Amino acid sequence: MVDKHTPQLDTVFQALSDPTRRAMLHALAAGQRTVGELAAPFDISLAGASKHIQMLERAGLIQREVQGRVHTCRLDARPLHAGAEWLRHYERFWTGKLDALEALLKAEDAAKKPKRDTARNPTARKARPPRRTP
Repeated sequence: MVDKHTPQLDTVFQALSDPTRRAMLHALAAGQRTVGELAAPFDISLAGASKHIQMLERAGLIQREVQGRVHTCRLDARPLHAGAEWLRHYERFWTGKLDALEALLKAEDAAKKPKRDTARNPTARKARPPRRTP
């Protein structure tokens, strides 16, 4: 299991906690983008977008390349592995708990169902014919 007390894991989850940053990562999954292209879908300034990008950089989720005045970003998804491992641990935990609950509920349902004994109660098998009125 991944160490659950690493500063990098904290930083990754902090970066993923913001919907703007998650949308930026989603855009970068399709290919590299400039800071302006990452900022365009949002009602934020380039300086605001740059702060989001810096947070993603601190988490190691993106890498920025500067060529003159153009800043190009690309996704580096490797740090997401630690987060996925952390989540998988809890997924296994909850899957086990939910499987036990399902088994308990099925056992309760089976205990509640009345069993029909057709040898002792012949009407349990066949319904009576309706009465005829003259």
